[in-house]
Amino acid sequence: MRRRPRPLRHRRFQRALAVVALATAVALPVVLLSVGGGVAQHELASLASSGFQISLSAAGLHGIANAHHLARAIERIPNVGAASPILSQAIDAITASHNFTPVLAEGVIPVAFLHTEGATERSLFPPTVALGDPTDAVHFENGTYAGTASNEVLISSPLANAHGLRVGMALDLAGTPNATAAVAYNITGIFGVPPTLLGPTAAFAIVLPLSNLQLMTGQARGGANGSVLLDAVDTVQVALVPAAATDPAAIHAVAGAIVALAPYYGVSSQLEEARSIRAAQGVLNGFYVALSSVALVVGLLFLTLVLVRKVETERPVIGIQRAIGVPARQIAGGMAREGLLLAAGGIVGGVILGIVVVALLARYGGGTVAAVASDAVYDPGTLIVLALAILGLAALGSLVPTRVALRLSIPEVLR
Repeated sequence: MRRRPRPLRHRRFQRALAVVALATAVALPVVLLSVGGGVAQHELASLASSGFQISLSAAGLHGIANAHHLARAIERIPNVGAASPILSQAIDAITASHNFTPVLAEGVIPVAFLHTEGATERSLFPPTVALGDPTDAVHFENGTYAGTASNEVLISSPLANAHGLRVGMALDLAGTPNATAAVAYNITGIFGVPPTLLGPTAAFAIVLPLSNLQLMTGQARGGANGSVLLDAVDTVQVALVPAAATDPAAIHAVAGAIVALAPYYGVSSQLEEARSIRAAQGVLNGFYVALSSVALVVGLLFLTLVLVRKVETERPVIGIQRAIGVPARQIAGGMAREGLLLAAGGIVGGVILGIVVVALLARYGGGTVAAVASDAVYDPGTLIVLALAILGLAALGSLVPTRVALRLSIPEVLR
């Protein structure tokens, strides 16, 4: 007896295409949400490990004035462990071959700088920041800058490797491209350069005493004959004592005390920045879902069309069911069950496909793409919400083939 060909092969092929189409559509929000969430988590982790809880800033170039006195006043606030004023300025390093090399210089107060650095950054520096006077008070001398200067400097490993510099050697530094104004500094240490996620790294960097950099760049004193004390910096980072560093109430109290002390400067806490990052992540998640909605709609429409096609091919069966009194809710339940099964297959396939795409980007993507993809986070809560939304839309879409099935004319179908 000749074997008949397998029935419904075309319909099974359509179902497989529907699952593939929906899986492709689901993969896009999985990739966007996981990568975007990873970037946000990376930034939150950076905040948590930054070493300081509150920062001061001001408008304009080097906008915080009288920084040495302000830092000492902040350190007298209860629960404050250290206040670190930092001045960042581009200057020139003159190498042994008499070449001018632009470097990013950071002027710091050594002991305060160490106490406000996070664990990651601190691991890149020598155990002690050997820059002479730990408090930078001797050279500053109550704002006169007449004390003995500590001409010592730490340099980054890329700068050391590029120019053959090592500890114990001298390096001339100048605030302007003028060799006659250069001052010889003794290299007392070499520090590493931390990796960055989205921005370039200032590879050629140095760290020197704050008062030295202020004098070198004209941020120490101003006015006629230096009659006005500037003592300018860019930021002041404030670290709380360990017992209060994770207490929101203590952080808010210290921030309020700093606002009262310096009302004209911007005071922000890590808590506020963390809330801003989370709020931005919520907005971006909505944008990612909206961006993916076109693909999801196309996938769900294809699934709905497959179910409508099923009604067309099963007209006699549906007609018989209705003729013998099968309830409409049972027919609707069968359609919804079929749609949910196809949608579930698409969701599982889409999640797997999205994870594979992110893994490939992390492995073979270049530069920033690989760095961002490697930080991807697959939040179960977000993926569950996405899956439930798609299942709900699939169940809603099954109403279309149900309506087509219930509108079939029984006499015409059974004719």
